[in-house]
Amino acid sequence: MRLTLTTWNINSVRLRIDLVAKFIEAVRPDVLCLQETKCIDDAFPLKRFKQLGYEHVALNGQKGYHGVAIVSKLPFESSDVRTFCGKIASRHISVAFGASAEIAEPLILHNFYVPAGGDVPDPALNPKFEHKLSFLDEMRDCEPLHPKANDRHILVGDLNVAPHEHDVWSHKQLLKIVSHTPVECGKLLAVQNHGDWIDVARQRIPLSEKVYTWWSYRSADWSAANKGRRLDHIWVSKALGESVQDFKITKDARGWERPSDHVPVTAVLDV
Repeated sequence: MRLTLTTWNINSVRLRIDLVAKFIEAVRPDVLCLQETKCIDDAFPLKRFKQLGYEHVALNGQKGYHGVAIVSKLPFESSDVRTFCGKIASRHISVAFGASAEIAEPLILHNFYVPAGGDVPDPALNPKFEHKLSFLDEMRDCEPLHPKANDRHILVGDLNVAPHEHDVWSHKQLLKIVSHTPVECGKLLAVQNHGDWIDVARQRIPLSEKVYTWWSYRSADWSAANKGRRLDHIWVSKALGESVQDFKITKDARGWERPSDHVPVTAVLDV
């Protein structure tokens, strides 16, 4: 079975539901993982998604902040929510696909929204940065994020770290900027290494090439400046390493009317 999966930090799903619909009508992913939905579960636009063909929805929402959701054409076997750092913040949701989706072997999907970390890259001075580093440490040590040899797992989301030199517009200028500091990059790569995850973007695009998924609202002309960062990720377990058939970043979405500062990232897998 061929599965098309998209992750997108939408920066308010209700404000940008028309942009979500525009993307869905063009790409028709089987599964869409959203971050920063910024609404409680009861306020999520379920009716609109069902009209678009997405009957199956797993939510972990929060008023005004954070929030993650998985909307799907395919039914789930189950869903689960994990908390990190002892904080009741809506930053994770996972679902399992199986026989009801006509997927023969179980498939687990994790959707994450890692804390941004504020502006000051010093945990002693900035509690938000300390929280981010602790969150990444807990992800590294989280047993469900350590797939076994034959486990078919996918981890996606706004991980809020651009870990490699060419995941940012200027490695040298961003070394002291939150999202690309050496300590953050090391901790995100530790999550990847401890789980033996494959970073799909860097599986398909050489480390020597620039790749971005986010462009700041602060840039007057984001396209001309092109000062981006790769904050949004799709990882697969070793068992799915040969299954990826395509990968795409929908950069044009950054230029849509009233856009998110992140763009959709899509992978196509044979599952």
